Amino acid sequence: MSKNNNNSDNKKSGIGNLSRRSFLRMSLFTITASGLSILHLQPKADAEETHNSSAKTYKMEDYWWGFLVDTTKCMGCGACVRACKAENDVSEEFFRTWVERYEVSEDNTVRVDSPNGAYNSFPKDHTEQGKVIKGFFVPKLCNHCRTSCCTQVCPVGATFTSPDGVVLVDRKHCIGCGYCVQACPYGSRYVDHRKGYADKCTLCYHRITKGLKNACVQACPVEARVAGNLLDPKSKIRQILKECRYKVIKPELGTNPKCYYVGLDQEVN
Repeated sequence: MSKNNNNSDNKKSGIGNLSRRSFLRMSLFTITASGLSILHLQPKADAEETHNSSAKTYKMEDYWWGFLVDTTKCMGCGACVRACKAENDVSEEFFRTWVERYEVSEDNTVRVDSPNGAYNSFPKDHTEQGKVIKGFFVPKLCNHCRTSCCTQVCPVGATFTSPDGVVLVDRKHCIGCGYCVQACPYGSRYVDHRKGYADKCTLCYHRITKGLKNACVQACPVEARVAGNLLDPKSKIRQILKECRYKVIKPELGTNPKCYYVGLDQEVN
């Protein structure tokens, strides 16, 4: 999403970065340095070893990732937006995830706004056509559809679905044509001309494949966002889907989105 309205490469670069880090770490320990320097490196080294171990045991065939948003919990604080931008180096004018505010006035007029993607949260009620009788927040992101439009229109196959169900972009092959942006019915993609390729939410693929939470999920203070393995009946997302009524956005399009919403109102599209 742009202000106006990772992919296979992530996997490759993630593994590559770990290898380089491991090499640098090994080299540093072979150099005669002060004990203080080694002590400063050790915590980072321990963390990387843990991540390496999780990455090595991760089997894509055992996962099918989904995402869930509980709109009854979201308070529009924008913590998820800020965390996403910081974690994924998202350009200032774009958003991988954003939050919309819906306000319904007495005459049933629906007003929707998302100032700066809710990066700085929201100002007070802005409806000028009467008293607000209902208001709520709806976080948006890539729906990682089973039948995604973006993967079908990409002329070079740069947009694809990973074996574990995450729609990604191969940055090395993307030509920035923008076909996927036009095809996405959810407005969740953009072409970052600063970087030269299409971009979007990747569910923090570089994190979840290491056993870490998505940045937005980790940042949410009310646990309104949940990501998990739809193949695991004991996962939190499966439990919520089993116990609660939920909806998806624009089901009539047949994209079979895997971003589920609890408490989604009829005004949302």
